[in-house]
Amino acid sequence: MDRAARNGATTDTDPSGARYDDAPLRPSGGRRAAAWLAGLLLLVPTAVVGCRLADTDAVTPVPQLLAFLPWLLLPAGAALLSALAARRRTLAAWAAVVLAVTGWLVRPYDTGLTDDPPGPVVARLDVLTSNVEFGGATAALVATIRREQPDLVFVQECDHRCAGALAAQVPRSDYPYREVVEGGGASGSAILSMHPLRPAPTIDSQLAMPAATAVVAGRDVSLQLAHPLPPVPGRVGDWRGELDRLRERAASAKGGPAVIAGDFNATQDHAAFRRVLDAGGLRDSATLAGAARTPSWPASARRPFGAQIDHVLVSEDFSVRDARFIDLADTDHRSLLVRLELHDVR
Repeated sequence: MDRAARNGATTDTDPSGARYDDAPLRPSGGRRAAAWLAGLLLLVPTAVVGCRLADTDAVTPVPQLLAFLPWLLLPAGAALLSALAARRRTLAAWAAVVLAVTGWLVRPYDTGLTDDPPGPVVARLDVLTSNVEFGGATAALVATIRREQPDLVFVQECDHRCAGALAAQVPRSDYPYREVVEGGGASGSAILSMHPLRPAPTIDSQLAMPAATAVVAGRDVSLQLAHPLPPVPGRVGDWRGELDRLRERAASAKGGPAVIAGDFNATQDHAAFRRVLDAGGLRDSATLAGAARTPSWPASARRPFGAQIDHVLVSEDFSVRDARFIDLADTDHRSLLVRLELHDVR
């Protein structure tokens, strides 16, 4: 009995005497391995992109992976190549859909600068937000404040050294109004202002999030510094809870000029962050200026990789003239400087 017969295949002879068998062709071991690889590569991108489309941050590891959604282009692309090598049309179609949807979600887009102003301009306001990483970038921040002279400065992770340096090296004549919460490590924060400030209730949080009301051109502008906990495994509930308290603050300020700025530890791909925007009728300054996917953390990353977790959110009373990310030495964050115009919308 020959090998074909032993395997259950039939053998025939054509008129020329050549032998052939009618056993169906089976995929080679290499193609089977490529198919398995494609399926495995698609599991994580499919789950994360599905959560993004479903408007949920779900549970670990989804919040962490959502912060780096552009990176999922790599396994999705590799899965498509593997599926093509395996000659599996269904797998290839699955990979192509995941790749296309991920690419659509992470695309840079430009909106806002051509919007009609909501009313006459009553003031121009430059806002700087900077996470100085445990105070390490304080010297670079002071130099940036002197060079750029923003109207408002929001500082996160301002430790005792940082608070002392701001008091000693940033003249009170330039920034006479301040809300500073001193703390060790990452817990301290500060708001510096050229405009008069009135105290406002702070948000209950582990990292200080001071608030104030600024008087700009005779109008009250609600200010809130943002620095919720990061969504590290085991603390996702705390991260979500502090972002929810920011959402409540944004909702309470709705209807008037408002600025919420800082290190949100969240990107536009996080549902909890988008709910802050929706609750306050807020817009992201970087997005309005065409820098929606410019990463702010880690500082070494460039578009499309890295995560934009540092934001300046503004109400519709403001238009955005410019948004620029600034590299500072000795911090893993890039600072964000936005140039705003406050409009009379009454």
